[in-house]
Amino acid sequence: LYGDNFSEWKEKILFALRCMDVDLALRVDEPPILAELSAPTERVAYERWERSKHLSIMLMKSHMNKSIKGSIPDCDNATNYMKAMKEQFVRSDKALASTLMKKLSSVRFDNSKSVREYIMEMSDIAA
Repeated sequence: LYGDNFSEWKEKILFALRCMDVDLALRVDEPPILAELSAPTERVAYERWERSKHLSIMLMKSHMNKSIKGSIPDCDNATNYMKAMKEQFVRSDKALASTLMKKLSSVRFDNSKSVREYIMEMSDIAA
């Protein structure tokens, strides 16, 4: 993740977590905290969810730029971390869209360049 590729990054992270079978923390809410009398199946389920949570967050953090990592607040679980990242990049996407719209609306054909150069300039802005 390096700024403008959040959707692609998220898709790849979710795919990797699913392939490793550690996406449980993103799919299932946190199970109740274990008590001394918890059944063995509850213990196994909780431990599996905890492992998934830690590995998910570690994988997300390991696949992003350091400057981006510092701007995302630490969260207690993988779902909240992914939500915090999404909120961060929705704001960035809106600002980028606004900037690009201003650029596109301000470009005018003034005969100083060929039509081909004008079209290439417009397509560069759109890309």
